[in-house]
Amino acid sequence: MEALIRTGLAQLGQAEHVPQNAPALLARYGQLLLEQNQVMNLTAITDPAGVASLHMLDCAALLGCAQLEGKSLIDVGTGAGFPGMALKILVPSLDLTLLDSLKKRLDFLQAVCEDLSIRGFHTIHSRAEELGHEAEFREQYDFATARAVADLRLLCELCLPLVKAGGRFLAMKGPDCDGEIQDALPAIALLGGRVERRFDYDVPYTQARHRVVVVEKISPTPEKYPRRWAKMQKNPL
Repeated sequence: MEALIRTGLAQLGQAEHVPQNAPALLARYGQLLLEQNQVMNLTAITDPAGVASLHMLDCAALLGCAQLEGKSLIDVGTGAGFPGMALKILVPSLDLTLLDSLKKRLDFLQAVCEDLSIRGFHTIHSRAEELGHEAEFREQYDFATARAVADLRLLCELCLPLVKAGGRFLAMKGPDCDGEIQDALPAIALLGGRVERRFDYDVPYTQARHRVVVVEKISPTPEKYPRRWAKMQKNPL
């Protein structure tokens, strides 16, 4: 995995911008992921090459559309730690918060951080629709990320309340989401955001082309948002 990650970072144009030991740390993270995946469901990708490309390098591509050095980032519904944990390894100065509703996943990520001697991270066992109403976390982050398979309207309602004005929400999507973006524009405006850009990239060693929808937070989110999850699903903005 380490060799694939190292050359993949070069293909993404990031090899000179990350720590020299980042490929080794990402490979170790991948190894721990595959080991833990044997006892709990963390990923459907079970071969080392797939983990290197479709997890580690897919996440590393975000460095092409966001300056993360010294910034704060909350990874909403982090799951097995993507993209947040990978970004932290690539940008050690990132102040990372990993948010998930399943404590077992956070326990695994805590163990990964201990194994890799990673500092400057936090884990929160909660749901985004609840956290977004807590003053300690609401509009406190420079960046929010989400890799979840969900409609952009729902993701924006979950994530934008956590982003400070001037910050950005990075939504990881497929390249064929133009219609989804168009449908989400009224919701994004209502939540205090605007679509800044669409960042498309090819995932090294694959035929996959992915997209990051970059949503800039330009004004505070109205206090009533986010709503309860069931209400969001039943009546998206």
